[in-house]
Amino acid sequence: MKSVKKWGVSLALVALMVVVSACGGNNKGSNSSSSPAESSKAPAAAAESASPSESAPAATDKKVVLGFAQVGAESGWRTANTNSIKESAGEAGFDLKFSDAQQKQENQIKAIRSYIQQKVDVIAFSPVVESGWDTVLKEAKDAGIPVILTDRSVDSKDTSYYKTFIGSDFVEEGRKAGQWVLDQYKDTQEVVNIVELQGTTGSAPANDRKAGFQEMIKSNDKLKVIASQTGDFTRAKGKEVMQAFLKAHKDIDVLYAHNDDMALGAIQAIEAAGLVPGKDIIIISVDAVKDGMTAASEGKINFIVECNPLLGPQLMQAVNDVLANKEIPQRIVTEESTFTSEQAKEALPTRKY
Repeated sequence: MKSVKKWGVSLALVALMVVVSACGGNNKGSNSSSSPAESSKAPAAAAESASPSESAPAATDKKVVLGFAQVGAESGWRTANTNSIKESAGEAGFDLKFSDAQQKQENQIKAIRSYIQQKVDVIAFSPVVESGWDTVLKEAKDAGIPVILTDRSVDSKDTSYYKTFIGSDFVEEGRKAGQWVLDQYKDTQEVVNIVELQGTTGSAPANDRKAGFQEMIKSNDKLKVIASQTGDFTRAKGKEVMQAFLKAHKDIDVLYAHNDDMALGAIQAIEAAGLVPGKDIIIISVDAVKDGMTAASEGKINFIVECNPLLGPQLMQAVNDVLANKEIPQRIVTEESTFTSEQAKEALPTRKY
C-alpha cells in the first residue's frame, strides 16, 4: 500500500509541474500549438514589438513624401496639369504636399522652404519665372532633398541644384507657330501685321515661345510684329490687352497668343469690335486645351501648337528613379503635336484635357 501511495504522490507532482509550466508559457505569449523552439523565441519577439524605436514601419513601407509647389490656377492648362499631378501621386501611393503660389515667386520660395523644414523626400515645382532660385535651391541641396523641375525651367548655372527638368520644348513650340505663319504668307507681297500676347513676363514659356517664333518669321521681311505685350497667361488679361491693340492698330492681320486662355480672351475682344476671329484676324495659339480646341473646331483659332499638361505620370516615375539612385536624363521632353481647325474638330471628341 505504501508503494501505491508513493506512486500516486509522484504522479500528482508531475501533473502539477506540467500545469505550472503551461501557465508560465502562456504568460510569456506562447500558445498551445507552439513548438518548443517557437516558445523560446516568443519573449524576445515580444520585447522587440514593445520597443518604441522599433515600432515605426520599415523604410520600405514608408510612403514617399513629395512636396509640389504649383504656379497657380491661371488657365485651363494649369488646371489639367494640377489634376494630373494629384491623380498620379495618388496612384503611386505618394503623400503629396501641394501648394498654389498664385503666380507669385515669393509664395513658391516660401513653400519650398516649408518642404525643406518638413524633410520631404523630393521637392518638385513649376517655376513662376526663370531667375532668382539659386539660394533656395542650394538650401534644398544642402538638406539632401532632390529637386525636380516640371513644365518650366530655371536659369541657374549650377545644374546640380536639380535632378531633371520634365516639360515641353517652348522654343520649339514658338518655332512651330512661326513656321505655320511663314508657310501661310510665303507668297505675300504686302506687309503682314502681327500682334503678340506674351505669357507672364520673365517666365520660361514666354521667353522661349517668343524667341522661337521670331527665329522663324525673320526670314520673311513682310512679317512684322507691330505690338507685343504680356497677357499674363490669363483670359481676362488677354481680352484687356487685345482691346488695347485693336484701339491702337486698325490693320491687325495676325494674332500670336502664347496660350489658349489669352487667345480666348482676345477672341471676345475681337468679336466685341465687330470683327470675325479666324477670318478678319488670323489666330495662332499654344496649349490645345479643350476650350482652345473647341474654338479651333469652330474656326475661331486657325492653328494650335500642343503643350501637353499631363506630366503627372512622368513626374512620379522620375521621383521613384531619383530615390532609387537611378541615372535619369537632366532634360525630359514631352511629345506634342499641332492642330489646324479641321484637325482640332477631328481630335476634340477624344481629348483628355
